[in-house]
Amino acid sequence: MTATKGPATPRKSAKKPVKTSAPAKKTTATKSGMSTRTKSGMSKAHKAALAQGRVEGRVIRTYLDVLEANRPKRGRKRTIESITRRLAAIRKELQLADTVSKLRLTQERMDLELELKVKKANADIGKLESQFVKVARIYGSRNGITYTAWREVGVSAQVLKRAGISPDA
Repeated sequence: MTATKGPATPRKSAKKPVKTSAPAKKTTATKSGMSTRTKSGMSKAHKAALAQGRVEGRVIRTYLDVLEANRPKRGRKRTIESITRRLAAIRKELQLADTVSKLRLTQERMDLELELKVKKANADIGKLESQFVKVARIYGSRNGITYTAWREVGVSAQVLKRAGISPDA
């Protein structure tokens, strides 16, 4: 079997793209005599704006994470005091427990210590809320975040009002 080729077609000349010259970059001489390019870099204002955006983003993220962690869950609510009482009871139980019970109690103790740490950190939500109020309106307008979106992720209407974000905007 022989492969047949289609009719020969004349080749079209390929047009080469026209190169446009980029603006010349500044060069500086080094001790060795070779020149190196200098970076055009960002302006100080641009760097400051990026830094400000990172700070605002961090405040927003921290506040929303705390809201998420404190979102009401089903069942009986645990308080710092109830966690502390349970930790004390576990310490007593550990002294008399068999090896498998020690394993289970140790894990429960570790879980409760972590939960206690989170609850204590979240107890100071007022400071986070005031930081959020300072940056939420600017951050939201720059990123196109609406009142409804803020509400849907759990930010209260009172906090949004303090931040200057209204349902009308």
